Amino acid sequence: MSSISATSVARTKRPTNWLSKIYKNFWVQTTLKKIFIIWVVVTFTFLIIRALPGNPVDIMVMNLMDTQGLSEDEARQRAAQLMRIDLDAPLSAQYIDYMKNLVKGDLGDSYVLARGKPVMDLIAARLPWTLFSVGTALIISFVIGMFLGMVAAYRRNSLLDHLLTNFSAIIDSIPNTLTAIILILLLVVNWKLLPVTTIRGSLSPGIKPGFTLIFFGDVLKHYALPGFVYVLTTLGSWLLSMRSSTMSTLGEDYVNVAKARGLSDSRIITAYVGRNASLPLVTSLAISLGFVVGGSILIEKIFIYQGIGLLLDQAVSKRDYPVMQGILLVTTITVIVSTMLADMLYGWLDPRIRVTKDKED
Repeated sequence: MSSISATSVARTKRPTNWLSKIYKNFWVQTTLKKIFIIWVVVTFTFLIIRALPGNPVDIMVMNLMDTQGLSEDEARQRAAQLMRIDLDAPLSAQYIDYMKNLVKGDLGDSYVLARGKPVMDLIAARLPWTLFSVGTALIISFVIGMFLGMVAAYRRNSLLDHLLTNFSAIIDSIPNTLTAIILILLLVVNWKLLPVTTIRGSLSPGIKPGFTLIFFGDVLKHYALPGFVYVLTTLGSWLLSMRSSTMSTLGEDYVNVAKARGLSDSRIITAYVGRNASLPLVTSLAISLGFVVGGSILIEKIFIYQGIGLLLDQAVSKRDYPVMQGILLVTTITVIVSTMLADMLYGWLDPRIRVTKDKED
């Protein structure tokens, strides 16, 4: 009897041990945490958006009353028929319907901006422009900032160091919208170096997308000034961060040992200083790339650049709930994925903090 009971106990423990090992796995725990964070963000976004004053029906009712002279009851009936939504339904019912559609991968249809058009189609049409403009500028400013920051650290307390650090502090403290307005006034209005048509929109009228020199040339022409604003407004923070990180790395013992061994400066810079000094910046870059999907609302609004940021601004002004929720959901997912990639990248660059497997009991 005792052997039979011991065997049954062992059999019952095996599934428990197997499940506990799966749950204790680092990537399983990380994935579950990220899914929980996405659910919390989705829920808060759903509630906060509906707490905004006014809704798409109210906005359309006001427009119908102003443009067509309808009474409030007639305008409300007309708006409800046109938009095919029932915002008078209980909030819990709206939330359940939204989550059901979200599980199916359906972000819903636009209420106002493109009535009846799927939100995924709207995001897919604007996303490439944002990825190109913000993503390219971010990588350019990161590379230039790392290089100049390392140069300033090696030439610390020199004239070049003072010029670079003061310039970085100035451009980093100026809001990007103010930088954009100043450049428009100088380059377009006063000096007339750029025509107005090149700073509005992401593509000239009549230009069809395709793998042609005309298309790529027109894209770069419209990207030049917004891209320059992106690079200029983010360059300062990368430069100052790299300078500080490099200076702290230069004081490490392993750098002094490498110098004592007679290694060349290029070898020390690449293998000892550069790699370790860039660790904090690389992880910051990975996280920043997640926010690229959200675009830059103010910059895209100033230049009428057809990206995600401009779409979100239009959705907020028109109270287009599905579009707002879809953009914020996509941004949240990309930021969370980028943080996971940052953890993996940090572990690859610095073997000391790599995640190791749990020891078996």
